[in-house]
Amino acid sequence: MRIHKEYRKLENVEEVNVYDVHEKEFYIQAPKEFEMEKIPFPIVMKNIKTDINIFVPYKDGEDFIIHGLGNSALKRGNIQQEDIEGRLLSKASPMFHQLLHEALFEVYKTHEIKHVRFLYHHKEKLARLTNVKIIYEMGRIFILSDHIDTSESTLYIPEDENRDEDKANLIEYFAQTGSYYKINGKYSWTQGIYNIINRPRDEYDEYYNIIFDLTIPEDKPLIEKINKIMDSGTSHYESIIRIRTHDGTLKYLEMNLYSKFDNNGNLISRYGLIKDVTTYSHKKITRPVDFLLSGFKNSKKLALLIEPLNPKQYEFSKGFYHLIEEDPEEYSHSRAVIQNIVEEDVINNIIQLIDGQINELEETFTYNVKGNENNQKICEIYLERFEFGSDTHSIGFLTDVTEERTKQLELMEANEHQNVLIKEVHHRVKNNLQVLNSFLNLEKRAYKDKPSIIIDHMQSRLSSLAILHEKTYNTTDFKNINLKEYIEDQDGQLRSLIGLRDGIEFESEVDEDLVLTIEVITPLLLVIDELTMNAIKHAFPDKTKPNKKITKKITKIDNENAELILQDNGVGINDPDKITKNLGCEIIKNLTKQLDGHIELFEHEHGTGYKLTFPIYMDHTIEG
Repeated sequence: MRIHKEYRKLENVEEVNVYDVHEKEFYIQAPKEFEMEKIPFPIVMKNIKTDINIFVPYKDGEDFIIHGLGNSALKRGNIQQEDIEGRLLSKASPMFHQLLHEALFEVYKTHEIKHVRFLYHHKEKLARLTNVKIIYEMGRIFILSDHIDTSESTLYIPEDENRDEDKANLIEYFAQTGSYYKINGKYSWTQGIYNIINRPRDEYDEYYNIIFDLTIPEDKPLIEKINKIMDSGTSHYESIIRIRTHDGTLKYLEMNLYSKFDNNGNLISRYGLIKDVTTYSHKKITRPVDFLLSGFKNSKKLALLIEPLNPKQYEFSKGFYHLIEEDPEEYSHSRAVIQNIVEEDVINNIIQLIDGQINELEETFTYNVKGNENNQKICEIYLERFEFGSDTHSIGFLTDVTEERTKQLELMEANEHQNVLIKEVHHRVKNNLQVLNSFLNLEKRAYKDKPSIIIDHMQSRLSSLAILHEKTYNTTDFKNINLKEYIEDQDGQLRSLIGLRDGIEFESEVDEDLVLTIEVITPLLLVIDELTMNAIKHAFPDKTKPNKKITKKITKIDNENAELILQDNGVGINDPDKITKNLGCEIIKNLTKQLDGHIELFEHEHGTGYKLTFPIYMDHTIEG
């Protein structure tokens, strides 16, 4: 068993929360130690709703002798009166001795009435509530108990039990609203009224108007006017009156009064809805609603909505006004606010909730701030409408999820783009492998007696494509590829594969800001590979020749075109027509056509050179 105690000053009651206890723990077998006189009026005590439990102080209040228990207490303990009377409380019910001894001892010593509320919880849910009044009289302690029990056999309470009542009490407590009924000359006041007047209930409250009784002298004539109007047959009247509570606080109350008459015009009942609308007085007033709403004061994205369906009794946290970008002092709550919602179906659902056609709403919608389509926010709203007695209440939350939804959409778009990229990678890998396979088949026929040439060519091509795949696909950017980085890496690969073996140096000069798309750079690198392999094969027949060099220079001609100059310092070309018809040159021509470029051979003082002109941009296959 776990116990938590707290004193409720407003209600003047000690509240005791009891967790993890079962009926079988209430009473245990204990020997009878005292003979007790018979309880008077046993039949009456069995038939009244309130349990009357009688205890006799023992050893100056150190313990208490059980004289008798009420009918419901006996029933819950599954015992008879003779099974429990004459036993010490500490022995017959150690649990109740632990719960009650302090309160019993206090009443025994002070002879003052004490109020206690016991809340029994099972699996963290409220199972039973017992209001207790402890009285000292005739040398005995009397405990008067009123039970609110959900089941006679278990402490478990169904999930929705008393749900609407709890919400109504929550709203009244925090929103400083309350109501009363007057039927057959007697008043019934809700807890919200006591929050407003800041005092606990009194047993005589049903006999007079506890609100009107606190009216300040200046407003007494107004009270007389209200009573005359309501008695004359008026069914509804609104007014604001001023009261002064018992602690001297001046409050302004908005009154909505209703009367019900029979067919003959006779008054049947009166109902009043009252709200504390005080803003300022001679001292700062802190309302219970402020404690709840202050929990949301730093939240600009989450708003608590208390009574959002009531245009006169609503209370909203600051997040609501921040979301709709309105001044709380100037804002007037009405259906007009929903007209800024973009989705018509959401508007219709809210109207159905207002009109009572549905009781719950959970929607996501787009809100045009002050009707401005260029200032939109994405919001989630939960509203619930419920009845308690003859009153309708509502409560809900409003959340600005614009940033989260934007990020979510960006993530979805990024995921979609990533899927496109993956498909594009697979497509390009397949195409490039097909190209390499075609080159390999051509060279197998052309160089069937020279496998080393085939291997060199394939290694160079594979290295270039590997560089392209690694750099480009790691960044997932197929549209802005810096060429200089690729050429530098390509030169490094050529030095490793061929340069060190054949004593050839590779030098390149590339414009720093030359940026190409994947459609351009793929065939361009393959063209450079073929030109380089051609130069290696034909420019340096003498393997012992020193200072062999192949250079590249790539520059922008204008905003649309670029130029590649690749040349060697080899032996030159004796028969240009013959060399332009070999397999390497045929491959170069096909790649140049794929590149949508133009290539030409030229001789210079020391060796051979090629000039390739090509476009910087080509149509891209990936959107975004």
